Amino acid sequence: MADSRPERPWAPATTVVAAGRPPRTPDAPVNPPLVFSSTFVGAGTPGPQDRTYARSANASWEPLEEVLATLEGAREGGGALAFASGMAAVSAVAALVPVGGRVVAPRSSYNTSVELLEQLQAEGRAQVSFVDVADTQEVVDALGDGADLLWLESPTNPLLEVADLVACAEAGHRAGALVAVDGTFATPLVQQPLALGADVVVHSVTKLLSGHSDVLLGAVATSDPAVLQRLSTHRRVHGAIPGPFEAWLALRGVRTLALRVERTGATAADLARRLDASPAVDRVRHPSLPADPGHERARAQMRGFGSVLSIELVGDDDGARASALVDALRLWTPATSLGGVESLVERRRRHANEPTTTPRGLLRLSVGVEDVEDLWADLEQALAGLE
Repeated sequence: MADSRPERPWAPATTVVAAGRPPRTPDAPVNPPLVFSSTFVGAGTPGPQDRTYARSANASWEPLEEVLATLEGAREGGGALAFASGMAAVSAVAALVPVGGRVVAPRSSYNTSVELLEQLQAEGRAQVSFVDVADTQEVVDALGDGADLLWLESPTNPLLEVADLVACAEAGHRAGALVAVDGTFATPLVQQPLALGADVVVHSVTKLLSGHSDVLLGAVATSDPAVLQRLSTHRRVHGAIPGPFEAWLALRGVRTLALRVERTGATAADLARRLDASPAVDRVRHPSLPADPGHERARAQMRGFGSVLSIELVGDDDGARASALVDALRLWTPATSLGGVESLVERRRRHANEPTTTPRGLLRLSVGVEDVEDLWADLEQALAGLE
């Protein structure tokens, strides 16, 4: 059967559905098959496509990697790699830093990424400078005369800070740093860090990409063939590989990514506006709000504002009111993680490793695909019960 793809590139909403499919031959399956095998029949001399052993490559990873590489705009020679978890992907990028190398990273970002960098510093493995990633000048100053890795997260987890990715990437490259961006909150449908100057983009596929709270998976994408090879070698040597079924499930989730991102992003912006008007809410963090510090940057470098928001309640210095609000909710599920079809709420400082820059009473809300009026009614009754 002839290739029916148009000559012009597909839109992202089409790519998530159409890329990573088997060849269109008569009687072929529409979906990639699951491949459960630890080893493969080998030729006499291994070639560039020889899978050999399932720690090196697996046909069940490759369709997912193809879709992610295409969505991120990885150029020819680059690509994407699936990892066993988001932190496996983060750790692989951190491993690119030479012993004693310098890292500049956000002080307010995903707690386990911060924990990993603090661990590397405590072990003497790396020197880490933590910065306010929304303050471009502070990032530039921290890079100084040289660095090995500029680690960025935008929007940040859970403060929703927005970095100037173009300016930061340019500064990182002037300092000789590899520039990596955690794009988990935005997804490549909302933001493409490689096009904004980053060398590597990292995702927790567990979250919005897979979208159903049933998979632990990570991924990296890059346009640099040398970086891709180093990351691939790290994955093979350290065994940070995904299972074939997890990769298959993640790809199935990606097929609806455009629909979920559109629905949850619109609902999050609506809820942010309503919460911002509530007398019980002291602060709403979401870049859709015109008064949000990251609003203009988000408009410039994102196609939307994301499906996660954070709030702080009036008079809640210790987080007691936030905890009471969580207990009063009936539709929102009190749980960690984000990006699933169900709406989740969590007081982030309940985690021992959460950065102290996160306010004690901050609640992170991951908006799902439920009806906005039902989600708001649940929030409204819980907020009213605090008075």
